[in-house]
Amino acid sequence: MAASGSNRSMESRTGRTKQRYNTKGERLVAGVVPLTEDKNYVLLIQSTRRKGWVLPKGGWEIDEECTEAAAREAWEEAGIVVTIDYDLGDIRETSPRKKQSSSSEKKEKERALYRFYEATVTSEEIEWPEKEKRERKWFTFMEAKELLKDRPELQAALERSTIKR
Repeated sequence: MAASGSNRSMESRTGRTKQRYNTKGERLVAGVVPLTEDKNYVLLIQSTRRKGWVLPKGGWEIDEECTEAAAREAWEEAGIVVTIDYDLGDIRETSPRKKQSSSSEKKEKERALYRFYEATVTSEEIEWPEKEKRERKWFTFMEAKELLKDRPELQAALERSTIKR
């Protein structure tokens, strides 16, 4: 499941030309709840768009399986190699929509449908694609739950995982 050393890119994928959407127009997002092997800690990363901590996640693209997208995002954003353990299911985005301005009209930003996987971190690399943009740090369940309080979909993924409480 995890990307091997020979095919891990040091460049993050950007743009939405290959982005998957469902029939409701929701952007399909893949992510991981990256845990230590003993399930005592979860790795969170610094968000680049908002202040605070988040789980590694990003767009599921048309040229990859959902598990591949989740492992790729873990690599690009957190610099970790993971083994995907469990499918934690779909979680609908519930946060209020921000208006996105495009030329002369304001349109509502599309909602996301998240698919999270519990993953065991097998390696933390020193160099990774988004190292200059993000910090990564290990947290206990209670610490992570508090840090994710403004992101109910990420908190739900954490709750569904087998991390020790």
